[in-house]
Formats: sequence, C-alpha cells, structure tokens
Amino acid sequence: MSAVADIRPALLEQLKDLRLPTVRECYEDTARRAERETLSYEQYLLEVITRECEQRRKSKVQRLLKDSALPLEKSLQNFDLKRLPAKAARQLRTLLDGSFLDRKENVLVFGNPGSGKSHLLTALAQELVVGKERKMHFTKCALLMQDLLAAKRDLRLSREIKRLSRFDGLIIDDLGYLQQSRDDMEVVFTLLAERYERGSVLMTSNLPFSKWEAIFKDAMMTAAAIDRLVHHSVIIELNIPSYRVEHAKKNQQAESQGENG
Repeated sequence: MSAVADIRPALLEQLKDLRLPTVRECYEDTARRAERETLSYEQYLLEVITRECEQRRKSKVQRLLKDSALPLEKSLQNFDLKRLPAKAARQLRTLLDGSFLDRKENVLVFGNPGSGKSHLLTALAQELVVGKERKMHFTKCALLMQDLLAAKRDLRLSREIKRLSRFDGLIIDDLGYLQQSRDDMEVVFTLLAERYERGSVLMTSNLPFSKWEAIFKDAMMTAAAIDRLVHHSVIIELNIPSYRVEHAKKNQQAESQGENG
C-alpha cells in the first residue's frame, strides 16, 4: 500500500473534524495540478484554503438571503436607474457602501404608488447582503404589525423585538398603506423606539410626514415616531410617475401602432 493511500483516510477524517468540506473535495485534484505546475507548498495551501473560504462565503450569503425574506426578483439589475431623480441616484450610490448601517442611520423613501420605492430598497438590501454580507430583513408593515400583535398577546413582544434586533437593517414596506387602529400601531411604535440608534430602519411610505397622524392616530406618538426616524436618516423622494402606469401606456401605444400598421 502506498504512503498516499496510508495518509488519505487519516487526512479525510481530520478535515472532517476541522469542518473543511471543500478542502476534502478539492485537495487531491489540486495536489495533482500543483505537481504538474510545480507549485510551492505555500501556493498549494493558499489555493485549497481560498476555495474553502469562497464556498463558505457563498453559503453564508445564501443563508443571509434566505433569512432576509427579500423578494429577490426586485434586484438592482432589473431596476431602471434612469427613472431616478438625480439626487436619489446619488443617494443610492452612497448607500451601497453600507456604512449607514454601521452608523445606525435610517433610510426613508417617499413617493406615489408605483414609483419604485419598494424595488429601490429591496435592490439596495440585496446588494448589501451579497456584496457586504450584511444582515437585512424585509417585511410588509401590515404583516409586521400582525406578528408584533401576536407576540404581545402571547407575552413575548420583547423577545420578538430582540429577534429583529439581530438584523443590521429592517426594511418596513408600505407604512400607512392600510389604515390601522391606534392600538395596532402602538406595537410598531414600540419596535421603532427600541431600534432607535441601535439598528437601521429602511422604510417606504406613500404618505408625507404631515399625514402620519392618520397612521398612528395620536399626535404625540406621531411626533415621537417621526423624531426617532428622522434624527439619523437619509430621506429619498421619488416624485416620479408610476412605473406600472407608464408600462401600461407603452403597451397600449405598441398595440395601437400594431393595429394601425
């Protein structure tokens, strides 16, 4: 039996103990190539360790994407950046480095329905997960409120808020889209108060601050919520036409031209 054959079982077992599955898979093929190309021991070691690290990063990103609950079809690649106002485009480019998460800053996006608010924040969050390995989580405001109300009913609200605190950025989509009661919005306010200066909130709303009292149903709560969100924040305004309306109009025009042609 060759020396290599003697070594192989022990090496595989120790790589298993060290939890290096990619090294286990590639070390033999890489060793043969190292012999052919006369790579040094250090070059060989670097290659197998690099492949292990790359695979671990891919696995981590996949895990982060799953935990994020992001709608992955809304990516930066299929977002029409040309529709963005110049200021909003500059703000997006700055946000992509992810440093606002370290500063616990919020990102508030306002605009009419169909202006691309949700797509913009979703695309930003995906880039931060894939490119920066940041922990992000997406939820509709109405669903978030239901989860928090259920947690409050079961006497585990603080536990649920703590669970959400592990994310660097919490995306709350469509604040104010559906009318809720004052008691319903109190749990959302509790979450916002707990995240203040502890974690970033990324939020979309089609209502300006002047109409937020209709959301929280209480002047004091409204003022406190706005104060906490705005204190450290980037505000993006998408005063642009609805993408869906524009798309529908283009389809109609194309159909009309086809009929006339």
